[in-house]
Amino acid sequence: MAFEAKSFLRNVTHKPGVYLMFNQENKILYVGKAKNLKKRLSSYFRNSEQLSAKNRALVAQISFIETAITHTETEALILENTLIKTYQPPYNILLRDDKSYPYLYLSQHLFPRLTLHRGTKHHKGRYFGPYPNAKAVYESVQLLQKLFQLRLCRDNFFEHRSRPCLQYQIKRCSAPCVGFIDEELYQETVKDAVLFLEGKNQLIIDKLIQKMQQTSDNLEFEKAAFFRDQIAYLKQLQTKQYADIEEQINLDVVICYLNNSTACVQILSIRDGRHLGSRGYFPKHIEGAEEKEILAAFLSQYYLQKNQEIPDEIIVNLSLEETPLLIEVLSEHAARKIQIRDKACGVKEKWLEMAIENAKVNIEQHKPTQYRERLSDFALKLGLEFLPQRIECFDISHLQGEATVASCVVFDENGARHQDYRRFNIQNVIAGDDCAAMKQALQRRYQRLTEENGILPDILLIDGGKGQLHQAQIILEELQLNQIIIIGIAKGVTRKAGWETLFLAGEEQPFTFPKESPALHLLQQIRDEAHRFAITNHRQQRTKQRKASSLENIEGIGAKRRQLLLKHFGGLQGVKKAGIEDLKQISGISEQLAKKIYEHFHEQ
Repeated sequence: MAFEAKSFLRNVTHKPGVYLMFNQENKILYVGKAKNLKKRLSSYFRNSEQLSAKNRALVAQISFIETAITHTETEALILENTLIKTYQPPYNILLRDDKSYPYLYLSQHLFPRLTLHRGTKHHKGRYFGPYPNAKAVYESVQLLQKLFQLRLCRDNFFEHRSRPCLQYQIKRCSAPCVGFIDEELYQETVKDAVLFLEGKNQLIIDKLIQKMQQTSDNLEFEKAAFFRDQIAYLKQLQTKQYADIEEQINLDVVICYLNNSTACVQILSIRDGRHLGSRGYFPKHIEGAEEKEILAAFLSQYYLQKNQEIPDEIIVNLSLEETPLLIEVLSEHAARKIQIRDKACGVKEKWLEMAIENAKVNIEQHKPTQYRERLSDFALKLGLEFLPQRIECFDISHLQGEATVASCVVFDENGARHQDYRRFNIQNVIAGDDCAAMKQALQRRYQRLTEENGILPDILLIDGGKGQLHQAQIILEELQLNQIIIIGIAKGVTRKAGWETLFLAGEEQPFTFPKESPALHLLQQIRDEAHRFAITNHRQQRTKQRKASSLENIEGIGAKRRQLLLKHFGGLQGVKKAGIEDLKQISGISEQLAKKIYEHFHEQ
């Protein structure tokens, strides 16, 4: 039955409120707000030709409309936002978020722990952020470790140490677990770290200069040297990105960029004057919508989320009719005055341009692919609150213990990153001991990344069972990289694809994914690439050893003569078959050296 718009509109109030449009199956099609309900709803039924294609399709499906009156337009906006999040109607522009924002968390222990945090803030302590992605948090953690040497380890690890871990050895932790730093000095260091996170770098430097002078006067030269190093590093940082912003401001740059049928809302975050990076969102149900409509819908849904921090200032790239209303609602929600501006100058204008450029790049990279579908399914099946940004996978390859090589392949949100692949020639382990080989490769990889502030993965895949998984846990625990999720992939009894058994670090029982699961296909894709890369490198290493080692063991044969021999005889087998007279024909090979070469191969 067609919706009787005229009879319905006769009884609609002129007051502010929210309206819900339903279809014949009593499902909500659209939720909207209005300063004047009668005026807004009438606009849907006056002249269908003036409506967008999307709204014409919406009106054609309406079976009945319900309204909810509110005291003010502000209340209507809040109620609209709540209803959209609850029912997610198909004709509303919806914020789609693949992952939650990470925070930097400083615990309230006697010796506070510094770590990455996602999800509900239910632990006592300080939360700093939000950061746009895990990479930005890792960079901050590594920076804070260098400067203040705070612990990252879990409590059970901290409480049972009898000697300092690798973090102490590489000067990233002051080892409070074994009493290498007293409580008073550690707490002072924590206070300095908080000041740093609040952007008060010069205040820290002034404090550290005083501490350095005081400890030096007291002949505590080790402590004085520690403060001296901190001062030097902080001054070095002042020449870099973080210190080039004089104002200690908190703001977000939020822009909408629409290209064909894809819209990207990009957020660039500044906290305490520090640029933390940016992140793109791709709202759903935007067909026929303009950039202004998408941006306005996004701002209310995004900033009215539970536990979402609202900065003091929001810079947008479009002039919005809803700006006064949004300022009122967000200011009330944050319990302080919030500014929304569509004009910027100076460094803020540069940030605005940067956000627009990032949005353009993100749209190009957001084209749907089979890989992205697999990645999304993988995150869903593991119950992750975020879409993995970086996955690393290790595999070991050898032939009966000969030329053992470990491979590391890297995948990000767009697929394989060949430029980040690494191989490790394993040395000084028992032939065929895959667990020891895996341990060596992982230690070399992640100790170096830790020391050099490299990009760490969200997920670490290990091609192997419990043994290799255990080695990965040991290494990452020692390096205090507890935020990395570790998964072991073991071949099933039949060793056929689709029968893999998965082991998640920290869980007793193994698990499996269905054969047709995109998540399993992702793991197979990455595992097979690691296997291919490992075998390729193993063959190269084995060939190199077999070609070079026999000739290298002969006294008087250097790199130049070795190359001449191999080139002249077409490889090592030709050299082995050559007689003394043949060998003498090579430039630089004397009769005595020819005899040595001949005897070397014919005595074996």
